[in-house]
Amino acid sequence: MARLKKFGILSGLMLGAAVAAPPAAGAFELFGFRLWGSEPEEDRIEIIDPLPYTATLRVSGTEDDGLQKRMETASALWSDRETPASGNAGLISKARGDYRRLLATLYAEGYYGPYISIRINGVEAADLTLAADLPQGVPVAIEIQPGPPFLFGTTHITNAPPFQPEGRDGVEPPRSVGFETGESARSGAITAASALAVEQWRQLSYAKAREADREVIADHPTGRLDVDVTIDPGRKARYGTVTVEGGSRVDREFVAYMANIHEGAPYDPDDLHDAEDRLSSLGVFRSIRIVEEENILEDGSLPMTIVVEDRRRRTIGFGGTYSTIDGLGVQAYWMHRNLLGKAERLRFDAGIEGLLLTSDPADYNYNLGVTFTKPGVISPDTSFFASLLAQQLDWETYRQTSLTARAGFSQRFGEFLTGDLFGEVQRARFTDDFGTRDFLTFALVGRGEYDRRNDPLNATSGYYLAGNLRPFYEAKYGNPALRGTIEGRAYLGFSEDDRFVLAGRAKIGGFGGPPVEESPPDMLFFAGGGGSVRGYAYNSIGVETTDSEGETGVVGGRGLVEGSGEFRFRVNEKYGGVAFADVGVVAAGITPDSSDDVRVGVGLGFRYFTGIGPLRVDVATPINPRPEDSIVAVYFGIGQAF
Repeated sequence: MARLKKFGILSGLMLGAAVAAPPAAGAFELFGFRLWGSEPEEDRIEIIDPLPYTATLRVSGTEDDGLQKRMETASALWSDRETPASGNAGLISKARGDYRRLLATLYAEGYYGPYISIRINGVEAADLTLAADLPQGVPVAIEIQPGPPFLFGTTHITNAPPFQPEGRDGVEPPRSVGFETGESARSGAITAASALAVEQWRQLSYAKAREADREVIADHPTGRLDVDVTIDPGRKARYGTVTVEGGSRVDREFVAYMANIHEGAPYDPDDLHDAEDRLSSLGVFRSIRIVEEENILEDGSLPMTIVVEDRRRRTIGFGGTYSTIDGLGVQAYWMHRNLLGKAERLRFDAGIEGLLLTSDPADYNYNLGVTFTKPGVISPDTSFFASLLAQQLDWETYRQTSLTARAGFSQRFGEFLTGDLFGEVQRARFTDDFGTRDFLTFALVGRGEYDRRNDPLNATSGYYLAGNLRPFYEAKYGNPALRGTIEGRAYLGFSEDDRFVLAGRAKIGGFGGPPVEESPPDMLFFAGGGGSVRGYAYNSIGVETTDSEGETGVVGGRGLVEGSGEFRFRVNEKYGGVAFADVGVVAAGITPDSSDDVRVGVGLGFRYFTGIGPLRVDVATPINPRPEDSIVAVYFGIGQAF
């Protein structure tokens, strides 16, 4: 069954229907995001009466080595020094704006007694008039003396809420943002502390809590900043009537039902966040806004208005893959987002793979499927789904022709946890080292995900857990069986702005049931490929066997252990790289032993960061290749490998 390949390049970059043509030479956009290239000439603003100038910026009298850079970032005169100003008016206006920008930045750093001078052609900018005679290349000198850094003296919040950092409605206390006696008196800490107090009151059902006053006294002789922030919590509120507005074909009562905001219940901003997430997950709305009435009514109720705008009801998408190992693949789908008026989705998928690799259509991979999803059954967080999928798959280790039907429920358990429970019936024919066999399986599948990553496409912190349990009965041979997997991923970012990230992945699986020759190959375990052990072909790692005639082959195993480690780094905002190592073993038994071969792949990767996630190029090589393995494999994709 194995195909001899000494060198292969794997690629799998899916491109949606919204790929834009380059708007200008040397530029490229994908899904509306500019990936590289300059802005079109017509988008650039023409400067009227250009006045070139030179700029110097000097910070003195401080031991804060980073303040110079922060002042340069805050100054528009410095940042735009290579671009001419728009005449005298433009230069003077920019300079006067710099006074405010520099002062605000110094306050944010805890400096409340600074000296700022901006001289244009030797004259203080605040004293210049538009009639000033300014030459071309006029010199601009910015001098900053920040003075001593201030520390907080008295920090007080009048009408402070009872902070309760634990639990769903908890908010961290003001000291968590540095609003505490003896800490650096950064202005941002005052604003953050006020916001925390307001949010905690809102969590306690005081929907219109606000900052009413702020008193800040700088004591220059002592270098202390005394602060008193006054909060007006207002009145407690409960939900009033909930109305739905906007241009939508979705049933309005259903929209209100899915929002799950109950009239008469205590106000809780987390309910509104959950409602927006739930409505957004329907995939039918282009925009969603939940608007609170401006004032709480006399009876303590707060009416809510949900404003929604529809996306297009029908959509067509396509994608493509190319691999010198697997050939050209083409996928397409058609979807209706609101089939019966309550956000029901009907989706048809079709795909073909293996083009250009062989001229025999019988060796192509095919799939054709249809899926129906009805949200809001049983509860707003429960969806029903049913699907039918026909496939022909020709992998390294087996060939499969199958028809699979599924029906079940998907449940959302809060913000981070989701789960599925469904029944599955599959009729399949497999051809592998055991010959051609037919199987009929009946399965009950449960799976769950707990996702605490900060970004699924480019995580720099958090973790992810997933589990899958599949008890099934195979009718042709009359065998019950059980298959399960558990996978975990963790991410740790360090250095400024998480420039460096350590990422790890581990997966284990086990199969208990009949002998391998009486088990469907797709229920056994294989490894290899871009999401498994890079450097090896997809599903090419299994249990190696030798028949009576000395012919070797690969079959599925009862146990699986996989692990991956990556060191990710960013060179700048656009470019980065990764060094990685993957390891995997497919065991003949449920647990590996010394007779099972461990496969290792290592490599380097390139990342180009875009608004839709990083574009990924990974180059991997197997450490202990078999004769049929490629020497090098290259993987293309969107998003990190895991």
